[in-house]
Amino acid sequence: MARAVLIPPDVHAWVESDSFDRSAFATLAAEAPSLRALLEAGAALLPHFRALVADVFCLLYKLEPRTRAADEVGPSAALNGVLLGGLREHPLFAPLRAETQLDETRAGLATVLLGEELLALLRAERLLPRGDMVDLWDLARKEAEVRRRAQEHESLGDTEASEATRAVAERATQQAAAQLRQKASLVTERLGEMPARARQVLGTAAGGLRREIAEAGQEAHGWSTGLGAGGRSSPGRALELGRRLARSPKLRRLAALVGRMRAQAMALRRRSLERPSEEVHAVGLSGELDRLLPPELLALRHPLLRRDFARRLVEGRLQAYRLRGVDERGRGPMIVLLDGSASMAGEKELWAKAVALTLLEIARRQRRLFRFVCFSSKDVPLWTLDLNPRDHHAVRADRALDVAEYFPGGGTDFEAPLDAAVETLSQARYRRGDVVLITDGECQVAPQWRERFLRAKLRLDFSLYAVLIDVGSSSLDALGALADRVTRVSQLSEGAARDLFLAVR
Repeated sequence: MARAVLIPPDVHAWVESDSFDRSAFATLAAEAPSLRALLEAGAALLPHFRALVADVFCLLYKLEPRTRAADEVGPSAALNGVLLGGLREHPLFAPLRAETQLDETRAGLATVLLGEELLALLRAERLLPRGDMVDLWDLARKEAEVRRRAQEHESLGDTEASEATRAVAERATQQAAAQLRQKASLVTERLGEMPARARQVLGTAAGGLRREIAEAGQEAHGWSTGLGAGGRSSPGRALELGRRLARSPKLRRLAALVGRMRAQAMALRRRSLERPSEEVHAVGLSGELDRLLPPELLALRHPLLRRDFARRLVEGRLQAYRLRGVDERGRGPMIVLLDGSASMAGEKELWAKAVALTLLEIARRQRRLFRFVCFSSKDVPLWTLDLNPRDHHAVRADRALDVAEYFPGGGTDFEAPLDAAVETLSQARYRRGDVVLITDGECQVAPQWRERFLRAKLRLDFSLYAVLIDVGSSSLDALGALADRVTRVSQLSEGAARDLFLAVR
């Protein structure tokens, strides 16, 4: 992973850090939009908010974090010191650290969740009144003024400036420093009057995070591996995925449902489809050792025949069985059309999306492109997403989360999504694609459109599978005339789509 390097220490940081810690935090901020948004929003409310969040990360991440002395830190970061002290002294902080030490992803996720809690309190003025926050900004300005005056004074050292000019610069620096000390004393006195509850706000928030961080980490890992996300995910991407799962009970329920449905679908396909796909039908010449005829192995007992065996192996002229079976390579794309009308809200939406994401795993294993289309009324644009667009068909877990969260509502229209599927298949490299339509809605299509669709279906040689969620009112009239197979689902369970998982092959 590429890291930013040579990031200088922040004079307003209360926790000691080395270049690795600082570059790890900078990399997380660059890769995780939620952390970046938190830093930008907090910087508008509180001076040195980024330094505070970076300190929280170091406290959670480092094995033995050390706090700097108060005279080594800029006075305008006094509030940061108060909040960090309350966090370290809280009895629930140590159990949280046990989950996050030396783990960039978990430490980053806990930092974001704590920072968002802090930001909400600042916005509601429940941590500090507006007047105290204005004093902190005024203190930061005075601190910057002292640094500017000091630099101007130092810059006169190598010049031919008169003694009077030097005296004026020195006096201005001393006056600015005096005003800074006076303001810092007042702010420190005000912060000393903060209620204990406000001082320990970060520690209190940390108390409920230990279990949440552990569960979100496991669910993010399960979500990624369950969908076949390729390669090692970066800490920033894993942080973003964990945050979305931690913040959304709907996503956590969907992740659990996808896990159960996927396991059942894979078990069904292993038992019914994968093993009997090939059979022996002839004998020919080959260089594949696992299909050799037994008499060829007798040659290995004779020194001269063994050499002849090696020659023929290299040339691919050994006698071997030939197999034939269904070639699953070169299949067309799988397109799932999901009804996002208002009547699908609730359990039906979760179940339908779990079926779609399970089909995504099947498409990945078959090395087929997978396109997801969510539709509703005619006046609502189709929402289209390619979930495994790369050459090796690995799935982007964050895009799968987008599928889980999008839901337009409205009415039901079959023609636009099916036209979009036909257009996709007509541009595809391979034939024999599959279209899966998941809906609960009654929808009529024009006779002319139906005839045109059936001609395109025959020409492009694809199958249309329909899943009718007949919980409540439903109709088979339109689906029956269009689909090769209609699966009626009266009960939303993991096994209800069994026939569909077996049919898509």
